[in-house]
Amino acid sequence: MDTKILLVGCGKMGGALLGGWLDQGIEGASVHAIEPFQDHAGPFINQGVSFHNSLDELASDFEPDFVLFAIKPQMADDVVPAYAQFAGSATFISIAAGKTIAYFENNLGSEAAIIRTMPNTPAAVRRGITIACGNAKVSEAAQATCLELLKAVGEASWVDDEGLIDAVTAVSGSGPAYVFLLAETMAQAGIEAGLSPEIATQLAVHTVAGSGELLVQSDEDAAKLRKNVSSPGGTTEAALSVLMGENGIQELMSRAVAKAVERSKELAG
Repeated sequence: MDTKILLVGCGKMGGALLGGWLDQGIEGASVHAIEPFQDHAGPFINQGVSFHNSLDELASDFEPDFVLFAIKPQMADDVVPAYAQFAGSATFISIAAGKTIAYFENNLGSEAAIIRTMPNTPAAVRRGITIACGNAKVSEAAQATCLELLKAVGEASWVDDEGLIDAVTAVSGSGPAYVFLLAETMAQAGIEAGLSPEIATQLAVHTVAGSGELLVQSDEDAAKLRKNVSSPGGTTEAALSVLMGENGIQELMSRAVAKAVERSKELAG
């Protein structure tokens, strides 16, 4: 991929993306990173990536194809406007939660090509899922390249309606916390049933991880896989009668996702 990338921020998510790009075969020399904390540069410093403390250190004639903001949302007001100088040539990608396309157009100019994305934390182990959407200035070629860049840390898909990002945030952005809570409560229930904390935690963690991998690899959907585990009159059926009963997990999950959607809209303004 012959693409010049300016990565703004090389923390957990930015570092995961950069590591994935290098493993994909992107030349380190194609990437410039703005990162004031030198410890974040450590793993990549010998791979040809150029690190800079600030935008001022870039060569005056440097023109990236993509500028990717891997920054926390609260940093955006102080960081984003300075990059308007690249609006005529680069496509901007943001992974800052809650920052809308309109926000970036207001700070970078209405002619800027903007892609808003919503990744999730399993990107740290390259098992994430990222959804992207863009404004009308984003070319088909830039859209395709963006998805390839995002696939360095897992799966990636495109939606045309930015309004769906709130639902994406509620399902996959916040979703890892739901799964971690499931593992946490399974382990606690195991302890209450008499297992040691070590065994209960091991069982919960590997059951969640293994079931997720089975779901990814299987041709059958989650409902069918669930039914495959259940035998009439068996232990699984007994447990599911509680989990799927009145005020069970289905109702709770619907309410939880709806609450997260509502909050996502509030944060986006």
